[in-house]
Amino acid sequence: MTEEAFAKVLRAHGARVFIVGGWVRDALRHVRPHDKDYMVSGIAEADFQRLFPDAQKVGHGFPVYLVSIDGCLSEVAFARKERKEGQGYRGFRVSYDPSVTVEEDLYRRDTTMNSMALELPTKTLIDPYHGADDVEKGIIRAVSPHFMEDPVRALRAARQAAEFGFSIAEQTSRYMHACREELQHEPQERIVAELRRALQAERPSVFFRALERAGILAVTFPELSLLIGKTQPPEYHPEGDAWQHTLLVVDRAASKTANVAARFAALVHDIGKGTTPKAMEPHHYGHEQRGLEQLAAWDRRVTLPKDWLRAGRFLIEQHMRAPLLERPGKIAALLLAIDKQRSVLTLADFNAVIEADHHSLPDYLRHGERLLAAMHGISGKDAPKELRGRAIGQWLAGRQTARLVRELAALRAASQSGDAGTI
Repeated sequence: MTEEAFAKVLRAHGARVFIVGGWVRDALRHVRPHDKDYMVSGIAEADFQRLFPDAQKVGHGFPVYLVSIDGCLSEVAFARKERKEGQGYRGFRVSYDPSVTVEEDLYRRDTTMNSMALELPTKTLIDPYHGADDVEKGIIRAVSPHFMEDPVRALRAARQAAEFGFSIAEQTSRYMHACREELQHEPQERIVAELRRALQAERPSVFFRALERAGILAVTFPELSLLIGKTQPPEYHPEGDAWQHTLLVVDRAASKTANVAARFAALVHDIGKGTTPKAMEPHHYGHEQRGLEQLAAWDRRVTLPKDWLRAGRFLIEQHMRAPLLERPGKIAALLLAIDKQRSVLTLADFNAVIEADHHSLPDYLRHGERLLAAMHGISGKDAPKELRGRAIGQWLAGRQTARLVRELAALRAASQSGDAGTI
């Protein structure tokens, strides 16, 4: 069924039908919209089922149907009103009878840019709360105090600020702060979902700064909030405290890798500095071990995705030592360890975080793929037949290290001769 035919059937029976939500917002932002969501008003659910007997009902608290429109299964919801009666996002009483208007449905939504509709078939813009103006100005603004009724809207506003490069209106930031108490009781998977999308943004730091500004960072990501005010040696960190450094590193890493696990690793690489004793500052000796403890505490509280956890642990352990390694055996061991992380972090991902943290890379990391290829040219199958067990591993490590030494020497010789093609 085409969209035009879908709208025609509904209008013939006295109903109205709209495209709603993110599709409208993104069309006004002049970016390619994703899946269309539809909303209908002025029709009873039983009548809708009679008109579209093949529609699959998926909503529980209120009617949402999947209907094949223009070759895609699209969500069709009934216009509804909500009244908060309990805690969290499930604590709503919903009404969706045919008398509910489009304006009432849009009023219950979170922000003005998400509270617009296009009425079909003319695609007339319905914008009672001036969302188009806010999209043009790049402002995220709550439609009403109802914003506070679902606390995760606070994280969504911060995440969309990062995704779109928008600013958050002052009143909306105050509404976000008012969500502080309820956020502590929200299902953690909802918070992790918003974090994942924030880490996919071009500048993830915008998300965290918005939470900090609203005063809700400590209840959503307490391990990160501890970094605020943790001083660092200014000669190495002119950007400021450990919090400012972390935000800088995660943005730099995001500019070099799209891997969310790597971006998460950048976010937590210095997380141990949050528990540095005050008397030790501005130094943070041993923050790697404290970082592993903080990451483990975060995982106990939330249950982090396994690839994030693995990447985070590896970068916490290695981010300080990697730029300082000089002994060939240790360099070989680290490169091979990085290679074992390939399913989660490629060498390029690892390098993205290290370079973001230290502003440069040692030669062995910049040429890591060449060095790994050379070392992988030798395997345990090449070992002398009389060797057994651990002796084979020792022989292999020695040969791989020797191969690495030769490759590094060749790279340095090429560099001294100015052979840029070899380098």
